[in-house]
Amino acid sequence: MSDQLKFIVEKLNKEPFKKNFNLITFDSLESTQLLQLLSDVLGEIDPKHVVDIREELPEQTAKRMLSLLGILKYKPPGGTSDLSTFRQGLVTGSKPVIHPVLHWLLQRTNELKKRAYLARFLIRVDVPMEFLQDEAVADTNRQYEELMEAFKNLHKECEQLKTSGFSTAEIRRDITAMEEEKDQLIKRVERLKKRVETVQNHQRMLETARQLRVEKEREESLALQKQEQKTQLFHTEQRLQRVQTQLKEMRHAAVDSKPESLMKRLEEEIKFNAYLVSEKFPGELETKKQLLQLLQKVVAEPAMGQSDLNELETKINDVNAQINQLIEKRMMKYEPIDSKFSMYRQQACIISRKKAAKAEELQAAKEEMANLERQMQQKSNQAQEMSGTEVLKGDEFKRYVNKLRSKNTLYKKKRLEIAEITAEYGILQRTEELLRQRHEDLQQQLQAIEAKKGISGYSDTQEELERVSAVKSEMDEMKGRTLDSMSEMVRKLNAMVADKKSSLAPIIKDLRLLRQKCQELTQECDEKKTQYDSCAAGLESSRSALSQEVKSLREEYGQEESRYHHIHCMKRILDVQLQRAKEEMKMYISPDPQERRKAIREQYSRMITEQENLGKKLREKQKVVRESHGPNMKQVKMWRDFELLMESKKECFLRQQNQVSIGQVIQEGGEDRLVL
Repeated sequence: MSDQLKFIVEKLNKEPFKKNFNLITFDSLESTQLLQLLSDVLGEIDPKHVVDIREELPEQTAKRMLSLLGILKYKPPGGTSDLSTFRQGLVTGSKPVIHPVLHWLLQRTNELKKRAYLARFLIRVDVPMEFLQDEAVADTNRQYEELMEAFKNLHKECEQLKTSGFSTAEIRRDITAMEEEKDQLIKRVERLKKRVETVQNHQRMLETARQLRVEKEREESLALQKQEQKTQLFHTEQRLQRVQTQLKEMRHAAVDSKPESLMKRLEEEIKFNAYLVSEKFPGELETKKQLLQLLQKVVAEPAMGQSDLNELETKINDVNAQINQLIEKRMMKYEPIDSKFSMYRQQACIISRKKAAKAEELQAAKEEMANLERQMQQKSNQAQEMSGTEVLKGDEFKRYVNKLRSKNTLYKKKRLEIAEITAEYGILQRTEELLRQRHEDLQQQLQAIEAKKGISGYSDTQEELERVSAVKSEMDEMKGRTLDSMSEMVRKLNAMVADKKSSLAPIIKDLRLLRQKCQELTQECDEKKTQYDSCAAGLESSRSALSQEVKSLREEYGQEESRYHHIHCMKRILDVQLQRAKEEMKMYISPDPQERRKAIREQYSRMITEQENLGKKLREKQKVVRESHGPNMKQVKMWRDFELLMESKKECFLRQQNQVSIGQVIQEGGEDRLVL
């Protein structure tokens, strides 16, 4: 325990925590501080868990930590028996619970970070089967699974690239080496150009060589295209043969698929599903409910002591004794009719048990088939990712293997010839490079000797010869000695070259042996690869057959299931209509007048009579209205004329009143003037 605490304190004092703990301060932390510390460590592993536990409830904290520890696959010490103790200790912040968790987390922080990162993308979302019947939900779920598989593959490739051993320093060294080789090649090309410039028609010869190289490359590309087209033709022929065989199989299968057999199969499936829905599942549900009620009663009961248990045991013994007595009394009153009934009951129980067992076996077989389909889908996806080509079957695969063997033998022969030619070419190229290097060294030495002797540039240019020709007479003797020394030096260099050739001969022999061994190993590797390819092709062929069969079975299953649901819905509608008809018939035949009045027929008949009476009243009213319409319209016209007459009289009266008032005003005005 002390080592564990030391390790925890040491890790917490380092990056990225920097807690500055010692053993005493760490051991004196309270429960809330320990829980906050555990939450900080979990937040370092998964940034979503960077939470202040004072801002959330204890149940939420415990649930969050337990979910992340479950994702990280933490197993508490003590096994499954102490899980409740572990949960309770995690809620209360118990030291014996939190210290091992911290020790486990701090031991493998980097690994757990990676696991938490992958868990965000690789934990599947459980979608119920009834939701997957919807096409949109099923397509979304399929896209989700495909994206998950793509993420897995990309992550694997990323990890492989990280661990492949390539570093930037090595790549830079390779780049610098390649640049140096490029410079050397450029210099060599320039030297060769200078050497070729002295040859007549060198431009035409270079152009011809360039055209030859282009035509050779074109020939190689055409050969590759021809080979690819041959392989494509071969694959298309094989695909055509497979499609033809599938067509024959489907036609053969369609011969036996009569409507009677299909209906019989559908009836059997409907009976089986009806048995599951009406008998098996309700019985299991009832037993589960009873068990749940019993468990709830047991949980609701207070804690029992030893005396209560003894009392329950005595009650159980008394009840068992009463049951035994009743069984004895029943056996004493044994009757043959009851024995027949009991025999039938036993047979019925045996048949029901067998039926339930067969239903369970069928259900298990369906689940196993679904699991096998999922495994087959996964294997098919893996095989498709690995090979990416279609799989051959039977005789097609044998013919393909024989063709590959013949091509492989021819390829091995050609490869051996190419290897021998490349080996000889490498040796000749190396000797040529050595001779060129020696020649360059000799040229440099010669130039140095010429410079030392005062005749630098003698072997390069004609101008130097013309310049030296002026002093030729004085330097003849010196030149003779120089030429003798140069010839002696050339002889020595030739001897050195011969010695080097003789010393390199055993090394070249060893190199040839090693190349031969390399070719043998390469041949063995190719054989192993062909074996692997043949095995992979066989697996792919079996996989394609299984996938085709599963696809057809799935389509058939979907069609039959949709048909079953349609028939089931129609049956329910017909049952409801039949029930309504039975109830209507029962109410119509019933002697009770109140019940008879509730019948739909009686209601409709009452409504019809009411509507008929209403129609009679309306028709009588319409007749009265038609008869009184003419006089009424005449009376209305008379009233309108009377109204116009009264309006005109009113206007005349008002006009007369206005004239009288105006005359009085004029008369009063005249009298006033007379007074003045």
